[in-house]
Amino acid sequence: MIHVTTTINGDETEFVCDPRETLLDVLRDRLSLTGAKEGCGTGDCGACSVTVDGTVVCSCLVLGAEAEGKEIGTVEGIATGEDLHPIQQKFLDHAALQCGICTPGILVATKALLEKHPDPTETQVRYWLAGNLCRCTGYDKIIRAVMDAAKDMRSAA
Repeated sequence: MIHVTTTINGDETEFVCDPRETLLDVLRDRLSLTGAKEGCGTGDCGACSVTVDGTVVCSCLVLGAEAEGKEIGTVEGIATGEDLHPIQQKFLDHAALQCGICTPGILVATKALLEKHPDPTETQVRYWLAGNLCRCTGYDKIIRAVMDAAKDMRSAA
C-alpha cells in the first residue's frame, strides 16, 4: 500500500491505495467522490474525466499513486456549496443532460476549456469535448450550453 498526499478540489487530502489502483477507483471507493463515472475503463469515453494540475485526464488511466503532490479537480469541486457554477446552471437551462453518465466528465472538461479559452468558437468547443462521449443528447444542447455559459462568464468577469 502507498500513502498519497494530494489536493482535491482545493482541500489537502491523504489516502492509502494499492499501487495498481486507478485514480478513478480511489476517488469513488476510498474518498466517496462518486461524480466521475466508469464508462469504459479504457480512456475512450471521458465519463471519468478529472483535472490533474489543470489538465483534463481520464482518471481510469491514471494510477492513484500518481496523484502524489498534484492538484486534482473533480465535478464535486465545481459548485460553491449549494450555488451551482454558471456551467452547471447552463446545462440545466439548455437541458444538456439526460442519463447523467457523461455529464460529470463533460462539466469538468468544459470548466477546463473556459478557464483556458473564455471565448471559444463552436469548433473549439466541439474539438475540446471530442473525448467525452454522450449517447443521449446528440451534443447540440451541450454545445449551446457551453457557448451560453462562456458568454455569461465573460460578462460577469
